[in-house]
Amino acid sequence: MGRAAVAKAYADINAAVAVLSAELDGNGSEDAADADPLQGMADVCLDILAGAAGAEPRYAALKARAVAKFADTAASVAPPDAATMPQEASVAAEIACVLAIGPRAAVALLAESQELATRLPLTLSALQAGTMSWQHARVMVDETASLDPAGAAALEAHFLDPDAPNPARGCPAGDMPASRFRHKARIWRERHHTVSIEKRHAKSVLDRRVDYTPDKDGMAWISACLPADQASAIWNRITAVARGLQGPDEFRTLTQVRTDVYAAALLGGGSGRPIGDDGETGNPGQVRTPRAEVLVTVPVFSLLGATDEPAMLDGYGPIPASMARDLVANGADSFYRVLVDPRDGAPLEIGRKSYRPTQAMRRWLRMRDGRCSFPGCSNQSLDNEADHVLAWQQGGTTGVSNLGQPCPRHHRLRHTSAWRPTPATKNEPPGWISPSGRHYTSEHQDWEPPRWPKDLEPEVTSKLTADEHGPPPASRDSFGGHPDFARIGLSVGEDGLSRFLHAA
Repeated sequence: MGRAAVAKAYADINAAVAVLSAELDGNGSEDAADADPLQGMADVCLDILAGAAGAEPRYAALKARAVAKFADTAASVAPPDAATMPQEASVAAEIACVLAIGPRAAVALLAESQELATRLPLTLSALQAGTMSWQHARVMVDETASLDPAGAAALEAHFLDPDAPNPARGCPAGDMPASRFRHKARIWRERHHTVSIEKRHAKSVLDRRVDYTPDKDGMAWISACLPADQASAIWNRITAVARGLQGPDEFRTLTQVRTDVYAAALLGGGSGRPIGDDGETGNPGQVRTPRAEVLVTVPVFSLLGATDEPAMLDGYGPIPASMARDLVANGADSFYRVLVDPRDGAPLEIGRKSYRPTQAMRRWLRMRDGRCSFPGCSNQSLDNEADHVLAWQQGGTTGVSNLGQPCPRHHRLRHTSAWRPTPATKNEPPGWISPSGRHYTSEHQDWEPPRWPKDLEPEVTSKLTADEHGPPPASRDSFGGHPDFARIGLSVGEDGLSRFLHAA
């Protein structure tokens, strides 16, 4: 044991890497069963990548544990009267030197390693098992940083403990890109934070700002931090205008057109045509300005003010209920009545007999999936395309259970290559099968049951009904214990109207 054992272990690791490198160079052991050498090499490359995806997290867990253990050991051997800050600076400096990283990176690594070792045991275990990458672990550290220990444990359990009271649905955390995992973790954190999103949003609005950052090659960045409903509406409007400007004679990409529309709008340029030498931007009336659409899903009790449950802004995530109520009060036409399952909050099935999905079904798909269904894709723009999972000519129906909404890139990939989407089965979630035959899981929304007002909670209504009329019928358990109908005093609508009419 000791340093000699460490040296031998790393020598074995280096020898194993050399074997894998030889396989890539074509100098490894040959498999006589390979009828197609090129296909065999392709399979070897994918096997090496799959193995690396499992080995790198274990290596990261080892490094994190070593960093945390070194810090603890250094603190134990330090003199009792040693000042804390100089001691921590000394530890970070040694870590920076041995890993050849900068001081800020070393301080960050030290903090993340200590969080994993002390507050996030499930995340550290996932790293050691190779089911979650270091990037995913950093997301978990970031999203739990402002939570108390109980909140951090609950967030971690939701994504990593299959026996949790309300485990995450859809694609496992480690099977989606870290950026997508951050989005899902942020949504869960917003919904379950001990401080209401109303209070946190009111504080964050004070930090709204516009930033200007020079860049290379004569370019610069303009960025703005503003309320999510405004930002989403601005983005959707710019995208809609840019899409309308595209045509057979348009040489610019959608990204370039969107940028020109943005600049023209702020500078008073009208349609977003490039500004010429004479200062003109083309014919502002050439394209009718479309109406931007923002989809918001808001629980009915939250809309009535009976609960403070967040609403869901399409393409963003949870927003304060007050923001959603303000959108409704100001005549927003983007709200559509959506029946959700009271057991898990998911939109219920609809179907059509015609081939072409209706506009309502397309909106339904946006609310169900949130983005392109291809694994790891974050495209959530309005130009995603409804596509039959089982082709229409092969008997597929035009119900939302047989529809996906791939972005144009992955829609083309499906029809121009051997990639194909798969529906959910009893044993596997929906996903895609690659030309090599590997199955990759798709990400789906992590729905949650809607929150009921306190006077309509299952235990309250069941108890009141039992006290007045005997035990509740068994049918009431079909929706998690909620009765089919409950009226206790004034209804929610009557109570809200009464408070409005008699307000001071």
